[in-house]
Amino acid sequence: MSVKEIFDRRNAFSFEVFPPKTDVGMEKLCGEGGVLDQLYTLNPDYISCTYGAGGTNVGKNLEVLDKIQKDGKCVPVTHFTCIGNTKEGIKEQLQTYLDHGINHMLALRGDLPFGWTGTGGDLHYATELVKFVRQEFGDKFTIAVAGSPEGHIQCRSLEADIAFLKQKQDNGADYIMTQLCWDMDQFRYWLDAIRAAGIWLPVDVGIMPILDQAATINMALSRNGCVMPRALCEIISKNWIFPNPFVKDPFDANVEQKKADFKKAGIEYTINQIDEYRACGINGIHLYALNKYEDVAYIAKAAGLLDLI
Repeated sequence: MSVKEIFDRRNAFSFEVFPPKTDVGMEKLCGEGGVLDQLYTLNPDYISCTYGAGGTNVGKNLEVLDKIQKDGKCVPVTHFTCIGNTKEGIKEQLQTYLDHGINHMLALRGDLPFGWTGTGGDLHYATELVKFVRQEFGDKFTIAVAGSPEGHIQCRSLEADIAFLKQKQDNGADYIMTQLCWDMDQFRYWLDAIRAAGIWLPVDVGIMPILDQAATINMALSRNGCVMPRALCEIISKNWIFPNPFVKDPFDANVEQKKADFKKAGIEYTINQIDEYRACGINGIHLYALNKYEDVAYIAKAAGLLDLI
């Protein structure tokens, strides 16, 4: 069953993983009894796999997706970007995915590598990528596209961003996977706004578990420009690691206790946010697994996501 067909029947539940850079990391993720095998026990509808800026780690990406496809426990979904890609290269790469039985993709422009001012390829935007894939492959792919509830940081306005999202739909997208958003008032506004704009695609919400101070701050500010609500800022402030959470060897005598307290409060915050999202009438929850099992399993169970199946 395709992800699109799942949305036609009920809400979906899924995970995102990333391709490790080392053989040890690959073994932990893909080896027997590894993280993927553990995630399967939660019965996700699909698992998506990222790859690095500029198309780095594509080989590892395909290796991860090959395992998911071969295991047959859920649908494998590849991320795919315009970065450094010619049209012929895109056709060849996507045909390779099809040859491996992988027919779901998240179509992205992609984060520009440091110092780049454009994609360095034939296509410059996700709107063009969606259109190109439909022209070249017809309905062979189920295509997800990114939605930015706060507006893409490089887009001139939220209204323009919504217009481009509508264009992705018109060009053949099947569903929306949202970027990180902790501002629930903004999300509700965005959801109403895209529906008013005639965007009817299912909305699958991307959730990053709040487990680590530095990772949380980095994810919000390094690429996305996310608003951090007062409640989340309080969790960070109350457990602040001195001199700051980015220092490898902080002088804070209570660093381990603060990390544990932050993680406990962050998990509770994540579960509550999932409740809020589900109350908005969204179509699925896409949980960033961070290539780990225990924490996301606890969150999924506590939030009632396993009951979606």
